[in-house]
Amino acid sequence: MRRSVRSPLPQRHGLDAARLRLPEDGPWPTVRAYLVARLPRVDPARIDAMLAERRFVGADGPVGADTAYAPGTFVWFHRDLPDEVPVPFEVGIVYRDEHIVVADKPHFLSTIPRGRHVTETALVRLRRRLELPALVPAHRLDRPTAGLVLFVARPELRGRYQTLFRDRRVSKEYEAVAAHRPELTLPTVVRSRIVKERGVLTAQEVPGEPNAETRVELLDQRGGLARYRLLPTTGRTHQLRLHLNGLGIPILGDTFYPALLDRPLDDFTRPLQLLAKVLEFDDPLTGERRRFESRLRLAAWHSPADW
Repeated sequence: MRRSVRSPLPQRHGLDAARLRLPEDGPWPTVRAYLVARLPRVDPARIDAMLAERRFVGADGPVGADTAYAPGTFVWFHRDLPDEVPVPFEVGIVYRDEHIVVADKPHFLSTIPRGRHVTETALVRLRRRLELPALVPAHRLDRPTAGLVLFVARPELRGRYQTLFRDRRVSKEYEAVAAHRPELTLPTVVRSRIVKERGVLTAQEVPGEPNAETRVELLDQRGGLARYRLLPTTGRTHQLRLHLNGLGIPILGDTFYPALLDRPLDDFTRPLQLLAKVLEFDDPLTGERRRFESRLRLAAWHSPADW
């Protein structure tokens, strides 16, 4: 069994240091030469500055500009942070104990660092706020979707909770606001095959064996709008948004379906009216039945004047 190698660098801004393993063979005389080749998006002048600032660290200490290349060793460093637009909404705490944190993620906030969203993510905010540097998510919600996300306080427990989602042993309930279509027969179960290509923003429903299933129920309707309960039994990318769009009732505020619309990152108006409302499961550590309900509400239904 390979022994894990612990980072010599502490977290910075709630983020773990990046780690690079130097290949066993290669033409690089120095670690600097390898870094320039390995990090093509970083200007070599910036790499030199980071080396001078002792930002690259090996197991034996900081790496210098002339440090010899050592095959099979590791180098850690903290990436430069992107400029981010602050998301002006707080992450709510629905439940917390020594093992888990159940959070209410607001619209427009990513669950984990990715791409242009790093510190403005639920994970980083919670690590810093709760002083839980090892906090990890058991699953994710899309950035536009609000609602419940389950986090695990210790990484060694993550697999126990992730397995619940993988094995579909978590009952999930969503709410959405969309147009009311009286001619629709509800409740109904929507089944389709969904594919998502890497690098493409939107997913597609295509012919073939279904791999996605959602039960759609009508909760209430007024003024041409309706509030729907969505009960997915699978978790395909954008599944709920695609299934409602396929029924002719795209979710209010959806900038992907039926048409892809450009939206500035600092535009926090008209959020996607989709809420992860309920999570229910048997706790893998205690056997206790757990049920958590979001405290958030969809503005288009509960505060239409603000929508």
